Amino acid sequence: MRSTSIALLLVVGLWFSSSTVLGKRYMRCELARKLLEQHSFERSLLSNWICLLEHESELDTAKMTTNPNGSHNYGLFQINTRFCQENRRGGVCNIKCAELLDVNLREAASCAKYIQATEGFRHWNGWQRYCRNPQNLPNLKVICGI
Repeated sequence: MRSTSIALLLVVGLWFSSSTVLGKRYMRCELARKLLEQHSFERSLLSNWICLLEHESELDTAKMTTNPNGSHNYGLFQINTRFCQENRRGGVCNIKCAELLDVNLREAASCAKYIQATEGFRHWNGWQRYCRNPQNLPNLKVICGI
């Protein structure tokens, strides 16, 4: 009986340690540093990105929304299904939509930078509504020291 319990605990422990992380809610400064240092976001645009992400996804990589037209937005950057495919690589960014939910942000950051470069921040309603006015942007130099 005792060895069965130990084996069960071992199996459960291994299962939890190997399971995929389902999402992460970032803190403002943590995310700003990650975007700057790991994903090469431009420092001059970082306040715009953080403001946008706070209003689009509440800094949550697992956020998914459905639009009135039936399309979906995925992840931290709330990227629309026009830029990804549901079950295979595709769309404008040639990625699976599920990859936009990954906590490592590699695919999502790359696609978001492409959208911003081609359409500007105005692509995102959260930026248009809350971040368009520079006075509304967070001062990351003061808040985060970056």
